[in-house]
Amino acid sequence: MLTFALRRLLVSVPMLVVIALVIFLLLDLAPGDPMGNLPQTISPEVKAQMREALGLGEPLHVRFWSWMVQIFWVEPQVLIDHVFGTSFAHDKPRVLSWQSRAPVMFEIAQALPQTLWVVGTAYLVGILMALPLGIFAAYRQYSVFDNASTFATMVGYSLPPFLTGPLVIFVFSVQLDLFPFIYETTHRVTDWESFTYQVRQMVLPVLVLSVQTTAQISRYMRSAMLDNLSQDYVRTARAKGMSEWVVVMVHVLRNSMIPVVTVIALGAPAIFGGAIITEQVFAINGIGAQLIGAIKANDLPLVHTLTFLFAALIVLANLLADLLYGLLDPRIRYG
Repeated sequence: MLTFALRRLLVSVPMLVVIALVIFLLLDLAPGDPMGNLPQTISPEVKAQMREALGLGEPLHVRFWSWMVQIFWVEPQVLIDHVFGTSFAHDKPRVLSWQSRAPVMFEIAQALPQTLWVVGTAYLVGILMALPLGIFAAYRQYSVFDNASTFATMVGYSLPPFLTGPLVIFVFSVQLDLFPFIYETTHRVTDWESFTYQVRQMVLPVLVLSVQTTAQISRYMRSAMLDNLSQDYVRTARAKGMSEWVVVMVHVLRNSMIPVVTVIALGAPAIFGGAIITEQVFAINGIGAQLIGAIKANDLPLVHTLTFLFAALIVLANLLADLLYGLLDPRIRYG
């Protein structure tokens, strides 16, 4: 298992380099000029100096290599310096945002906790709701509960966040006045009252993000459970006198989780995509809103880094899914 994980990590490195290059090329070929938003009163000489300061006058391969060195070599040293108080990255150039002229990783680190807090909670809630929903729907196949859950999950999976977001705001914030419709990013939890407000303001974005997660995973869970409930080993276990709880929740559930694990692992990066829209709806100052703002401002270093991080998350999710497969299925052995 360890050898397989190390081998996959080594294979992931050139894959990430290729992904970074493709993203860099696409952004470089995209229409729009970073200097296009400047006032017309600025002289061409000043614009040329600004373009040179941003590194836009350098060849593409030089800019890409500089970005690679700063992301893969300098930024890890900055992290080590921050954790251990060393000075490996002292005075070394870093990837800077064209808007704020601050390091891109610093900008991302400021917005990432809000996204992780909301997205992580939503994904956990979605999984905790989806698994029992799919298990019981499969066990009571074609019952009223199964038909109702099938209809509800199909509707939930079909509704995009940009529709469910305003809908829940209108119902629960405007009409019922139960939850705030604006997420206060600057809110700090210091006592019980502030904690309850934090929970209340998280309810709507978590609800919007968890709907599709619940719908998708519950359908896979139901399908996997139905496939295993008809297997011979289930009939054998029942014939041996095992309780129905042990048969379903121990033997059937473990085998059914094997395909569902892939959906759960690969769904983690996908929910970040939904967070981009949800953060716009609820005014959450996370990396989704940061990405939209960077695109509008033609802040290519920030857009490139954020897009690369999303791609790296997908690669890591694939690796995690493969490792979990080996833990759940004893027939799989990694050489």
